[in-house]
Amino acid sequence: MRLLKQFVAVLAVTFVGSQAIAAVEGNAWLTLALGVLTAVAAIGVYAWVVRRTERRAVTEVARAGAGARIARGALIGFGMFAAVIVNIAFVGGYHVKGLGSVSGAVALIGFMAAAATTEELIFRGVLFRVVEERTGTWIALLLTGVVFGLMHLLNPDASLWGAVAIAVEAGFMLAACYAATRNLWVPIGLHFGWNFAAGGIFSVVVSGNGESKGLLDSTMSGPALLTGGDFGPEGSLYTVAAGVVLTLVFMWLAHRRGHLVPRRRRAVGVEPATATVS
Repeated sequence: MRLLKQFVAVLAVTFVGSQAIAAVEGNAWLTLALGVLTAVAAIGVYAWVVRRTERRAVTEVARAGAGARIARGALIGFGMFAAVIVNIAFVGGYHVKGLGSVSGAVALIGFMAAAATTEELIFRGVLFRVVEERTGTWIALLLTGVVFGLMHLLNPDASLWGAVAIAVEAGFMLAACYAATRNLWVPIGLHFGWNFAAGGIFSVVVSGNGESKGLLDSTMSGPALLTGGDFGPEGSLYTVAAGVVLTLVFMWLAHRRGHLVPRRRRAVGVEPATATVS
Protein backbone atom coordinates (compact mmCIF):
# COMPACT_ATOMS: atom_id res chain seq x y z
CA MET A 1 0.00 0.00 0.00
CA ARG A 2 2.81 2.45 0.79
CA LEU A 3 4.29 1.86 -2.66
CA LEU A 4 0.96 2.85 -4.22
CA LYS A 5 0.57 5.94 -2.03
CA GLN A 6 4.10 7.14 -2.77
CA PHE A 7 3.81 6.38 -6.48
CA VAL A 8 0.47 8.19 -6.86
CA ALA A 9 1.66 11.24 -4.89
CA VAL A 10 4.77 11.79 -7.02
CA LEU A 11 2.92 10.90 -10.23
CA ALA A 12 0.28 13.56 -9.47
CA VAL A 13 2.97 16.26 -9.21
CA THR A 14 4.58 14.94 -12.39
CA PHE A 15 1.30 15.16 -14.29
CA VAL A 16 0.43 18.68 -13.12
CA GLY A 17 3.97 19.90 -13.82
CA SER A 18 4.09 18.37 -17.30
CA GLN A 19 0.76 19.94 -18.21
CA ALA A 20 1.94 23.36 -17.01
CA ILE A 21 5.19 23.05 -18.98
CA ALA A 22 3.29 22.00 -22.10
CA ALA A 23 0.98 25.00 -21.72
CA VAL A 24 3.87 27.48 -21.94
CA GLU A 25 5.73 25.73 -24.75
CA GLY A 26 7.69 28.31 -26.73
CA ASN A 27 8.43 30.52 -23.73
CA ALA A 28 11.92 29.54 -22.60
CA TRP A 29 11.97 31.36 -19.28
CA LEU A 30 8.55 30.15 -18.16
CA THR A 31 9.53 26.61 -19.13
CA LEU A 32 12.68 26.96 -17.05
CA ALA A 33 10.77 28.31 -14.05
CA LEU A 34 7.99 25.72 -14.21
CA GLY A 35 10.44 22.89 -14.74
CA VAL A 36 12.49 23.81 -11.67
CA LEU A 37 9.29 24.36 -9.68
CA THR A 38 8.03 20.91 -10.67
CA ALA A 39 11.32 19.34 -9.57
CA VAL A 40 11.27 21.11 -6.19
CA ALA A 41 7.57 20.29 -5.61
CA ALA A 42 8.11 16.63 -6.51
CA ILE A 43 10.96 16.31 -4.01
CA GLY A 44 8.87 17.98 -1.31
CA VAL A 45 5.89 15.71 -1.94
CA TYR A 46 8.12 12.63 -2.04
CA ALA A 47 9.70 13.52 1.31
CA TRP A 48 6.29 14.21 2.84
CA VAL A 49 4.60 11.01 1.67
CA VAL A 50 7.57 8.77 2.58
CA ARG A 51 7.74 10.36 6.03
CA ARG A 52 4.01 9.75 6.51
CA THR A 53 3.93 6.18 5.21
CA GLU A 54 7.24 4.89 6.60
CA ARG A 55 7.60 6.96 9.79
CA ARG A 56 11.30 7.73 9.25
CA ALA A 57 13.70 10.48 8.31
CA VAL A 58 13.88 10.66 4.50
CA THR A 59 17.67 10.57 4.31
CA GLU A 60 17.81 9.87 0.57
CA VAL A 61 16.74 13.48 -0.10
CA ALA A 62 18.38 15.12 2.91
CA ARG A 63 19.32 18.75 2.24
CA ALA A 64 22.85 18.48 3.63
CA GLY A 65 25.28 18.11 0.74
CA ALA A 66 22.51 18.04 -1.87
CA GLY A 67 24.09 20.65 -4.16
CA ALA A 68 27.48 18.95 -4.27
CA ARG A 69 25.90 15.57 -4.95
CA ILE A 70 23.73 16.89 -7.77
CA ALA A 71 26.77 18.58 -9.31
CA ARG A 72 28.80 15.38 -9.03
CA GLY A 73 26.08 13.37 -10.74
CA ALA A 74 25.64 16.00 -13.46
CA LEU A 75 29.36 15.91 -14.25
CA ILE A 76 29.25 12.12 -14.55
CA GLY A 77 26.19 12.27 -16.83
CA PHE A 78 27.68 15.01 -18.99
CA GLY A 79 31.02 13.25 -19.23
CA MET A 80 29.39 9.97 -20.19
CA PHE A 81 27.33 11.53 -22.97
CA ALA A 82 30.21 13.66 -24.24
CA ALA A 83 32.33 10.51 -24.51
CA VAL A 84 29.59 8.82 -26.55
CA ILE A 85 29.28 11.80 -28.92
CA VAL A 86 33.06 11.98 -29.38
CA ASN A 87 33.10 8.30 -30.36
CA ILE A 88 30.21 8.74 -32.79
CA ALA A 89 31.87 11.84 -34.28
CA PHE A 90 35.13 9.92 -34.66
CA VAL A 91 33.44 7.49 -37.08
CA GLY A 92 31.72 10.37 -38.92
CA GLY A 93 28.28 10.04 -37.39
CA TYR A 94 27.96 13.44 -35.67
CA HIS A 95 28.42 16.80 -37.43
CA VAL A 96 28.28 20.36 -36.05
CA LYS A 97 27.03 22.96 -38.53
CA GLY A 98 27.29 25.96 -36.20
CA LEU A 99 25.68 27.53 -33.16
CA GLY A 100 22.15 26.58 -32.21
CA SER A 101 19.58 28.15 -29.89
CA VAL A 102 20.35 29.68 -26.48
CA SER A 103 16.65 30.01 -25.67
CA GLY A 104 16.15 26.39 -26.62
CA ALA A 105 18.89 25.35 -24.20
CA VAL A 106 17.37 27.49 -21.43
CA ALA A 107 13.98 25.82 -21.90
CA LEU A 108 15.59 22.39 -21.87
CA ILE A 109 17.21 23.10 -18.50
CA GLY A 110 13.73 23.37 -16.98
CA PHE A 111 12.25 20.50 -18.95
CA MET A 112 15.13 18.12 -18.19
CA ALA A 113 15.24 19.15 -14.51
CA ALA A 114 11.58 18.19 -14.13
CA ALA A 115 11.95 14.95 -16.11
CA ALA A 116 15.13 13.78 -14.35
CA THR A 117 13.81 14.55 -10.87
CA THR A 118 10.35 13.03 -11.23
CA GLU A 119 11.61 9.90 -13.01
CA GLU A 120 14.28 9.29 -10.37
CA LEU A 121 11.79 9.78 -7.54
CA ILE A 122 9.34 7.34 -9.14
CA PHE A 123 11.73 4.66 -10.41
CA ARG A 124 14.60 4.75 -7.92
CA GLY A 125 13.05 6.49 -4.91
CA VAL A 126 9.81 4.53 -4.87
CA LEU A 127 9.91 1.49 -7.14
CA PHE A 128 13.53 0.34 -6.80
CA ARG A 129 13.78 1.07 -3.09
CA VAL A 130 10.59 -0.78 -2.14
CA VAL A 131 11.24 -3.74 -4.47
CA GLU A 132 14.81 -3.99 -3.16
CA GLU A 133 13.54 -4.46 0.38
CA ARG A 134 11.68 -7.59 -0.72
CA THR A 135 13.93 -9.07 -3.41
CA GLY A 136 17.44 -7.71 -2.84
CA THR A 137 19.51 -5.28 -4.86
CA TRP A 138 20.31 -7.36 -7.95
CA ILE A 139 16.74 -8.51 -8.65
CA ALA A 140 15.36 -5.03 -7.97
CA LEU A 141 17.92 -3.56 -10.37
CA LEU A 142 16.89 -6.02 -13.09
CA LEU A 143 13.13 -5.64 -12.63
CA THR A 144 12.98 -1.86 -12.32
CA GLY A 145 15.50 -1.40 -15.13
CA VAL A 146 13.29 -3.40 -17.49
CA VAL A 147 10.21 -1.41 -16.46
CA PHE A 148 12.12 1.83 -17.04
CA GLY A 149 13.09 0.67 -20.53
CA LEU A 150 9.53 -0.41 -21.39
CA MET A 151 8.21 3.01 -20.35
CA HIS A 152 10.20 4.54 -23.21
CA LEU A 153 8.19 2.53 -25.75
CA LEU A 154 5.57 5.28 -25.35
CA ASN A 155 7.87 7.85 -26.98
CA PRO A 156 7.12 8.99 -30.58
CA ASP A 157 10.09 7.32 -32.32
CA ALA A 158 10.42 4.45 -29.88
CA SER A 159 11.66 1.01 -30.86
CA LEU A 160 12.09 -2.29 -29.08
CA TRP A 161 15.87 -1.97 -29.37
CA GLY A 162 15.69 1.55 -27.96
CA ALA A 163 13.74 0.26 -24.95
CA VAL A 164 16.29 -2.52 -24.39
CA ALA A 165 19.15 -0.01 -24.65
CA ILE A 166 17.50 2.36 -22.16
CA ALA A 167 16.90 -0.51 -19.72
CA VAL A 168 20.58 -1.48 -19.80
CA GLU A 169 22.34 1.88 -20.04
CA ALA A 170 19.97 3.94 -17.89
CA GLY A 171 17.60 1.72 -15.91
CA PHE A 172 20.37 -0.53 -14.59
CA MET A 173 22.96 2.24 -14.29
CA LEU A 174 20.78 4.68 -12.35
CA ALA A 175 19.59 1.95 -9.97
CA ALA A 176 23.23 0.97 -9.42
CA CYS A 177 24.08 4.63 -8.80
CA TYR A 178 21.42 4.81 -6.09
CA ALA A 179 22.67 1.55 -4.56
CA ALA A 180 26.21 2.91 -4.44
CA THR A 181 25.33 6.32 -2.98
CA ARG A 182 22.10 5.63 -1.06
CA ASN A 183 20.81 9.06 -1.94
CA LEU A 184 18.70 10.34 -4.84
CA TRP A 185 20.71 13.49 -5.50
CA VAL A 186 23.51 11.82 -7.46
CA PRO A 187 21.13 9.82 -9.73
CA ILE A 188 19.03 12.96 -10.30
CA GLY A 189 22.16 14.93 -11.23
CA LEU A 190 23.44 12.13 -13.47
CA HIS A 191 20.08 11.81 -15.22
CA PHE A 192 19.86 15.57 -15.72
CA GLY A 193 23.47 15.92 -16.91
CA TRP A 194 22.98 13.15 -19.43
CA ASN A 195 19.67 14.45 -20.80
CA PHE A 196 20.73 18.09 -20.92
CA ALA A 197 24.02 17.26 -22.63
CA ALA A 198 22.06 15.35 -25.27
CA GLY A 199 19.33 17.88 -25.97
CA GLY A 200 20.57 21.17 -24.53
CA ILE A 201 24.17 21.09 -25.75
CA PHE A 202 24.66 18.56 -28.55
CA SER A 203 21.10 18.97 -29.91
CA VAL A 204 20.41 15.32 -30.67
CA VAL A 205 17.25 13.25 -30.34
CA VAL A 206 16.62 12.22 -26.72
CA SER A 207 14.98 8.80 -26.25
CA GLY A 208 13.01 9.01 -29.51
CA ASN A 209 11.35 12.33 -28.62
CA GLY A 210 12.22 14.19 -31.82
CA GLU A 211 14.84 16.82 -32.59
CA SER A 212 16.22 19.04 -29.85
CA LYS A 213 17.25 22.68 -30.23
CA GLY A 214 20.27 23.20 -28.02
CA LEU A 215 23.48 25.21 -28.11
CA LEU A 216 24.87 23.42 -31.17
CA ASP A 217 23.26 23.08 -34.59
CA SER A 218 24.07 19.47 -35.46
CA THR A 219 23.14 16.51 -37.63
CA MET A 220 23.73 12.77 -37.36
CA SER A 221 24.23 10.15 -40.05
CA GLY A 222 25.45 6.61 -40.37
CA PRO A 223 24.48 3.10 -39.22
CA ALA A 224 21.72 3.07 -36.61
CA LEU A 225 23.68 0.72 -34.34
CA LEU A 226 26.37 3.40 -34.03
CA THR A 227 24.24 6.58 -34.07
CA GLY A 228 21.02 5.25 -32.58
CA GLY A 229 18.96 6.18 -35.65
CA ASP A 230 15.59 7.84 -35.02
CA PHE A 231 15.79 6.96 -31.33
CA GLY A 232 18.91 9.09 -30.88
CA PRO A 233 22.35 8.23 -29.46
CA GLU A 234 20.75 6.36 -26.56
CA GLY A 235 20.17 3.59 -29.11
CA SER A 236 23.88 3.47 -29.96
CA LEU A 237 26.08 0.53 -29.02
CA TYR A 238 28.56 3.09 -27.69
CA THR A 239 25.97 4.25 -25.15
CA VAL A 240 25.04 0.73 -24.12
CA ALA A 241 28.71 -0.07 -23.56
CA ALA A 242 29.21 3.11 -21.48
CA GLY A 243 26.13 2.29 -19.41
CA VAL A 244 27.32 -1.25 -18.72
CA VAL A 245 30.73 0.02 -17.58
CA LEU A 246 29.21 2.58 -15.20
CA THR A 247 26.71 0.03 -13.87
CA LEU A 248 29.57 -2.33 -12.99
CA VAL A 249 31.53 0.51 -11.38
CA PHE A 250 28.56 1.60 -9.26
CA MET A 251 27.75 -1.97 -8.22
CA TRP A 252 31.39 -2.50 -7.24
CA LEU A 253 31.18 0.64 -5.11
CA ALA A 254 27.91 -0.55 -3.58
CA HIS A 255 29.52 -3.89 -2.69
CA ARG A 256 32.62 -2.21 -1.28
CA ARG A 257 30.53 0.13 0.86
CA GLY A 258 28.30 -2.68 2.14
CA HIS A 259 25.22 -1.22 0.44
CA LEU A 260 24.00 -4.36 -1.33
CA VAL A 261 20.78 -5.82 0.06
CA PRO A 262 20.74 -9.65 -0.10
CA ARG A 263 17.80 -11.59 -1.44
CA ARG A 264 15.33 -12.56 1.25
CA ARG A 265 15.07 -16.30 1.89
CA ARG A 266 12.24 -17.96 3.74
CA ALA A 267 13.25 -19.93 6.79
CA VAL A 268 12.97 -23.68 6.23
CA GLY A 269 11.64 -26.06 8.87
CA VAL A 270 10.46 -23.36 11.29
CA GLU A 271 6.86 -23.49 12.44
CA PRO A 272 5.44 -20.00 13.11
CA ALA A 273 3.33 -21.32 16.02
CA THR A 274 6.40 -22.48 17.93
CA ALA A 275 8.36 -19.25 17.61
CA THR A 276 9.20 -17.54 20.89
CA VAL A 277 10.14 -14.00 21.75
CA SER A 278 13.22 -13.47 23.90
